[in-house]
Amino acid sequence: MKLFTKTALLSTATAACLMANSAYAETYAMVQINQQALFFNQMNAGAQAAAEAAGDELVIFNANNDPSAQNSAIETYIQQGVAGIIVVAIDVNGIMPAVQQAADAGIPVVAVDAVLPEGPQAAQVGVNNKSAGADMGAFFLDYLASDMDGAAKIGVVGALNSAIQNIRQDGFVETITGAEGVVEAGVVDGQNVQDLALTAAENMITANPDLTALYATGEPALLGAVAAVESQGKQDDVKIFGWDLTAQAIHGIDEGYVAAVIQQDPAGMGAAAFDALATLNAGGTVEYSIAVPITIVTSENVDDFRGMFE
Repeated sequence: MKLFTKTALLSTATAACLMANSAYAETYAMVQINQQALFFNQMNAGAQAAAEAAGDELVIFNANNDPSAQNSAIETYIQQGVAGIIVVAIDVNGIMPAVQQAADAGIPVVAVDAVLPEGPQAAQVGVNNKSAGADMGAFFLDYLASDMDGAAKIGVVGALNSAIQNIRQDGFVETITGAEGVVEAGVVDGQNVQDLALTAAENMITANPDLTALYATGEPALLGAVAAVESQGKQDDVKIFGWDLTAQAIHGIDEGYVAAVIQQDPAGMGAAAFDALATLNAGGTVEYSIAVPITIVTSENVDDFRGMFE
């Protein structure tokens, strides 16, 4: 019943959009993970802005962290005959049958952020998450030597239900494992939900009173880690390394307990994904891998990003 309701609402809302915006040349769809994380909202805004600039319409489906809802949404958009679909996948393997259905119907699909396995999708937009995780691991090891007296006990606040965050976790952990002075406290699962990440991070801090660092694999995990360090009064003891800036993370950088945050360009990802679909729909070609760069934000360059959160 839950999935039927979501699909029905999607169908009604999309039909209304189509009637209200009949002047638009084409209608495209975006299947999003959730609309709670700032990262995804920025991605949506970038895609919407690109669609408006092209004189087209973009409708966005919020799966609210439900993989099966994403599949249902794609099937509905196929029936409605949209010109192209942007997919930000929760379950990269589970979504592939729906991606194949879209391709079979002649509807191009562009994947963003989460990397889909080999298949009929037209393009993949985003960062190299494993490489970026490894870059943060290397930064952590340098920071360990320069700011932590060469020794640290570090735990990971991950999201084990997120394929992409598992890749970020692997890139980081593989880089730091075996390094001199590093003790690993293990991984806790925040399930890509801020409140759950907060509880998981608090449990890790409580279980490891000698913990000196946390690595958070995404925005909800980072927000949870920041809140946990604050709630436990560990600002002087635990340094945080993570993904995706927020106002809270910038406050942590200013206070000194957030050491570094990988900042992607979600608006740029959304825009690049839409532009790729529009190009394909016009009969053009695009590169399969469309790279969007990252920045490691620290106290030295955080001023460049403050305006995003004012």
